[in-house]
Amino acid sequence: MMTARRLLIPVAASVLAAGAAGAQSSFSDLDAAERAALHAEIRALLLDEPGLARPASRALDPPQPPRAEEIYAEEIARDLGAISERRDRLFGAGLPGFGPADAARRIALFTRKDCPACARAEADLRAMARARPLRVTVLDMEANADLARDLGLDTAPSYVLPDMMLRGHIPKVVLRRYLDD
Repeated sequence: MMTARRLLIPVAASVLAAGAAGAQSSFSDLDAAERAALHAEIRALLLDEPGLARPASRALDPPQPPRAEEIYAEEIARDLGAISERRDRLFGAGLPGFGPADAARRIALFTRKDCPACARAEADLRAMARARPLRVTVLDMEANADLARDLGLDTAPSYVLPDMMLRGHIPKVVLRRYLDD
């Protein structure tokens, strides 16, 4: 059996959705006592069933922007696939570089000759490899142009980790966070 209060659900929902302007135009013929009674019923209904107000209140919230993972999902999947397919050419044991050969954390650094940012990047990674188990593969972009092209790298320095690619010089404090995660 439907109670009078339950019958007010559609009315309350429409009042909430329409806002104050809708309430005035829909209920403009009510006198003060009728308005007070309707107000009391709607208040009691919302106190009994607070879920009724959620859809209306959410409609007032600004839309949330999509997260970067959602926006770039295809690019991320493509990058991860490219890294995975070229893992041996990026992180193989016999490649030029420094740090312990058996280090669990690996990174490939693409550099160019006469590139001051590349020299800074390599110096930063050398310091990090002395402080933690890190194997760094150093790859010249010109000598490995096909690999750089296949990965979509056109900036030196560029860093390739097993789970991401970073283009351009990354400050040591930021790079440390990527490597320590």
